[in-house]
Amino acid sequence: MAATAPHSVPAPIRRPLTAAALLTTLIGLLFGLVLAGASPASAHAALTGSDPEDGSVVATAPAQVTLTFSEQIAVGDDSIRVLDPSGKRADDGAPREVPGQGAVRYGVKLHSGLPDGTYTVAWQAVSADSHPVSGAFTFSVGAPSETTVALPSGEAGGGLVGVLYGIARYAAYAGFILLAGGSAFVLACWQRGAGARPLQRLVVRGWITITAATLVMLFLRNPYTGSGKLGDAFDLAGLQSVLDTKPGAALVSRLLLLGASALFIAVLFGAYAKREDERERKDLTFGLATGGLVIAIGLAGTWALAEHASTGIQPGIAMPADVLHLLAVAAWLGGLAALLIALHRTPGLPIDAVRRFSRLAFGSVLVLTATGLYQSWRQVGTWSALTGTRYGQLLLVKVGLVAVLVGVAWISRRWTGRLVGRGHQALAGPGEPEATAGSAAPAGLADTVDPEPETTASRPASVPDAPRDEEVAPERAAQLARQRAALTATKVKRERDADPDRSGLRRSVMVETGIAVVLLVVTTILTSTEPGRTEEEAARGGSTTAAAPAAAGPVSLSLPFDTGGPNGKGTVRLDITPGGTGANSVHLWVDAPDRTPMDVPEVKLSFTLESKQIGPLPVAPDRLTEGHWTASGVQIPMAGDWKVAVTVRTSDIDQTTIDKNVKIG
Repeated sequence: MAATAPHSVPAPIRRPLTAAALLTTLIGLLFGLVLAGASPASAHAALTGSDPEDGSVVATAPAQVTLTFSEQIAVGDDSIRVLDPSGKRADDGAPREVPGQGAVRYGVKLHSGLPDGTYTVAWQAVSADSHPVSGAFTFSVGAPSETTVALPSGEAGGGLVGVLYGIARYAAYAGFILLAGGSAFVLACWQRGAGARPLQRLVVRGWITITAATLVMLFLRNPYTGSGKLGDAFDLAGLQSVLDTKPGAALVSRLLLLGASALFIAVLFGAYAKREDERERKDLTFGLATGGLVIAIGLAGTWALAEHASTGIQPGIAMPADVLHLLAVAAWLGGLAALLIALHRTPGLPIDAVRRFSRLAFGSVLVLTATGLYQSWRQVGTWSALTGTRYGQLLLVKVGLVAVLVGVAWISRRWTGRLVGRGHQALAGPGEPEATAGSAAPAGLADTVDPEPETTASRPASVPDAPRDEEVAPERAAQLARQRAALTATKVKRERDADPDRSGLRRSVMVETGIAVVLLVVTTILTSTEPGRTEEEAARGGSTTAAAPAAAGPVSLSLPFDTGGPNGKGTVRLDITPGGTGANSVHLWVDAPDRTPMDVPEVKLSFTLESKQIGPLPVAPDRLTEGHWTASGVQIPMAGDWKVAVTVRTSDIDQTTIDKNVKIG
């Protein structure tokens, strides 16, 4: 009886970094870099006007404050707050839509009998494309005054909640691409791949990622658009209010569709993967493809319903175009990730599968080009917005990445053509014993590799001769079978790696996948960036409402006066700098007839713009030295022909007021 070979435990094999690990590392690195340097999501609904205007001074308190926006917004009870100089609420707390000529206007009524001073208007709302927007400005009644209210420095959607919500947005896009693209690769390019565990893991992980990200977004939605406090994520009242909004309904719909997609995955990698009869498999393929397409369209529609496509011009065309765009992205980039995994981790990948994916990717690029051009025109509108706005610049980066990706894909297509020309039928992977579901050896290996019979001379010393069946215990037989399978797979891998065409194809696909990850990051940033068309409209609107200093020169006046009493004659010299809209400094000198400084008990000053019925805006200068008075921070709300009036009192009963019109701003 032959002696049984000693039982030895093989040393663990150190595997190089797999394609999946490389892909995961690259995605994590890029997302980390983007999120580390990203600011809160840019506003998509912009404030284009207000009444009263920002920085303006009105003679009497208005009955209400009105805000005009570039697109529809959702408002709540505290969306518009008006605070008096002491920080108390000056409004009734009930924002309402104000009818206008096609404009989106919301207003809030003010209390009666408001005192003079500077008022602060703070607003926060949710734009039609689901992004929170906020801002603040001031106006004054009678004259500007000190105020205890500090203008908000942060943006809506910022802080820790904003970062977490942004991560979930990226993860949701990535999960959808892997889920939809991986499934499409199996059904359209390599149906036998349904039994490959690496592809199964890719699709299932995509489903887990998008499901977890959607749940996170649903719970963070309330603090993201409101308080910004992480603890409010579990506020049931806030969650209920989110469910009543369009973004909340879209997230819930996505969760329901993901439940249906779980059943789709179970059938795809269960009954379908085990089906051997070609006719039955063909019928099941049609059913799965139809059901999967319906689910994918529904999932893509949840983004189109709550993002840029749902607002702005031509939403009826933009939403279907956005759905097609997302599906094409998923088919191309998700299929590319599946191809990369199959090339590196799944044995027996046929050349025909690569060729079919090449055709699928080409069709996806055509759809991406058509829908991308339309979306670019819709969101940008002008050449100046393409180069002068952040959205347009990111769009140019995206176009450049797509061009590079198409170029690398063309190189991959050439490698595939060379392999087909040499008559290769399969691209064997590294060959793990558990690479496919339900098989001890790699599926398809027998069809693609014809290993040479092992002999005692060719077998490594570490693998003992196989004893006769009656002398081998079942455990030992299984161990020997695994060792022989590992050696066979190693031999196949060595032969495959020696083929320059196969290696070239794998490298080009790896480069494609890396560029695709960068492209996905840029695309996701675009969805949270204010469209160029909206940004330009806001800039045009803001130019008429902001109280920015106008380009103008200093104003100098000389006004003689006579109060009629003793020592009542003299001259007032007045300098206004910088002499434009906004804050100005005023220096006033009172000179006696002999041009020496004249000390008077009181000097007052006022500004009136009669053409706009603004003013008089009183200014009380401070005495600096004998005959010299000064005032700082004098607000001139707009350019125009202002009447400057100076009141000089030389005694208890003698005073006079002199005025002169002057162009300011």
